[in-house]
Amino acid sequence: MRTSLTLGILFIFILCFPVFAQPGIAEMQQARHDLISTYFSAFDCALVLATLLGLCGAVSVYKNWQDGKHHIDVAVSGWFYAALFVLLSGVFLRALFGI
Repeated sequence: MRTSLTLGILFIFILCFPVFAQPGIAEMQQARHDLISTYFSAFDCALVLATLLGLCGAVSVYKNWQDGKHHIDVAVSGWFYAALFVLLSGVFLRALFGI
């Protein structure tokens, strides 16, 4: 008897207070739109960074070649994979966020 009375009072107590739900559909759409606009500017930035990495690497390798250091395989692969990593990180983020 006492348990049902306690549950009844608890139920009435819960119904008296408003329920604060999480954001609705409009807020989720706005968040997705903000993410898309921010992502594409970040992706363009990643492309620019990859281009700059490639140019810096090319200049560095060219300088080493002209200075007589003909064992530049490590430098070429390092700069190439750095630029490739920046490019693939943009593709990975696109797949991760479903954009």
